[in-house]
Amino acid sequence: MVRDITIGQYYPAESRIHRLDPRVKIVCTLFFLISLFIQNSLLGYVVATIFLGAVIHLSKVPLKYIVKGLKPVVILLLFTVAMNLFLTRGGETLVHFWIFTITESGLRTSVFMAVRLMYLVAGSSIMTFTTTPNSLTDGIEKLLHPLNKVHVPVHEVAMMMSIALRFIPILLEETDKIMKAQMARGADFESGNLIQRAKAMIPILVPLFVSAFRRANDLAMAMEARCYHGGEGRTKMKPLKYHGRDRAAYLVTILYVVIIFVVGRFVPFRLWIF
Repeated sequence: MVRDITIGQYYPAESRIHRLDPRVKIVCTLFFLISLFIQNSLLGYVVATIFLGAVIHLSKVPLKYIVKGLKPVVILLLFTVAMNLFLTRGGETLVHFWIFTITESGLRTSVFMAVRLMYLVAGSSIMTFTTTPNSLTDGIEKLLHPLNKVHVPVHEVAMMMSIALRFIPILLEETDKIMKAQMARGADFESGNLIQRAKAMIPILVPLFVSAFRRANDLAMAMEARCYHGGEGRTKMKPLKYHGRDRAAYLVTILYVVIIFVVGRFVPFRLWIF
């Protein structure tokens, strides 16, 4: 399960998506996530699927990496589907057993919610797979730069996000090493009920927290030794600049959002095959 977490990981490749400005990828990802909530029709999700599939193809990120990132949210996905399936009322009753009732509206809502959650994770994963942590930090700092006028410490916020993203793969690797060391000493993390599994995680959490605090202290000392005093007066070795491909990506994303909005609001298309 630890190896299935792909948040903060970067997949190096030579693709059109990799070459885009990080600001473009952040904004376009936000537009894609918003588009999943402004429509609720089958045709709209077909359009979203085509758009997401095209982006994954252009990014040259293997599909197995995208699917791998969905594994940690399987429990949340199943819980969300079950809650919407049995608690949503409306429409024709399809199945009724004891206290459980599945209606047409509940089935539609649960399917849409499951697809929406999977697309949320997949869309966010594409952004992190195709953007290095440094580029992502520079993009966030540049987008939030106007907030400096109201005394928001934008550089410090971006720096903390960059450090957090860098620490995620490191902590995952450290967790994997600790788990293997504990299993070599006879620890069992697979058998038993939920409470027993939670207790078995205690020997992992303690050294993991100790390692995390030690790394944080080493990083703080290294920053102080290099006379780091924040972002005031600092310049960029590679300043961000928009190119033609970035403007084209904005236009394509805006066109996609417009199509999604029109389909979700004005096209009376309902086709169900179950």
